[in-house]
Amino acid sequence: MLGILRKNTYSWLSDLIHKATLGKMGEWGFLSKLLDKVQSHSTVIGKVWMTVLFVFRIMVIGAGAEKVWGDEQSKMVCNTKQPGCTNVCYDQAFPISHIRFWTLQIIFVSTPTLMYLGHVMHILHKENKLRQYLLNQVNGGKLPKYSDEKGNVQIKGDLLASYLISVIVKICLETAFIVGQYYLYGFVMVPKIVCTRYPCPYTVECFMSRPTEKTVFIIFMLVVSCVSLLLNVIEMFYLICRRSQRRNKLRSSS
Repeated sequence: MLGILRKNTYSWLSDLIHKATLGKMGEWGFLSKLLDKVQSHSTVIGKVWMTVLFVFRIMVIGAGAEKVWGDEQSKMVCNTKQPGCTNVCYDQAFPISHIRFWTLQIIFVSTPTLMYLGHVMHILHKENKLRQYLLNQVNGGKLPKYSDEKGNVQIKGDLLASYLISVIVKICLETAFIVGQYYLYGFVMVPKIVCTRYPCPYTVECFMSRPTEKTVFIIFMLVVSCVSLLLNVIEMFYLICRRSQRRNKLRSSS
């Protein structure tokens, strides 16, 4: 009963997230469809991680962050009218836009999960062919190892190893992007930018628009990244413990 309720809850939440994602940010629709397929082949912690990814990252970028960060260059004011000076000052302060940086972060962090999905689809295809072969045999043979007739997958063996590798890679990528954001432009939006690049005629001071609001979004996305990182670390230890328990059971039974 609890399993059915949990499945219906994730199904309802997935539909809600998918509709909201398409409505707010249509270009994320393809990624949301792929990641939605992974939910049925993930652990409970993995499902929570994907929910955080959709609700607190993709939807926040599509619904609010793009509007807040859409004027960071057009509304920047500098104490000079030298042509090109504003552009080079903006480039000095932001080598890459926060929105594009967070978009790259989401895509890179999602890639290991999509590779795991490819492995699952390959396993399901092989075992469906094996199941069809067994139907035509009298004596039977090797039974499918990872899936049942309904397409439910058991995360064990090579599939567990693949899942664990994807989680470890996500931890490395998430950490790299958090550190990269700190070294690129820190975690607090500084309203004043001091620039001496050519073609600025002297030391120019530029001022960004809505620095406090932008700082709120920076801190929020940082917290969400740390939560996602924590979930991945918890899931890694969960998978390692699960694998060791299986090995202990096999040793005790043998």
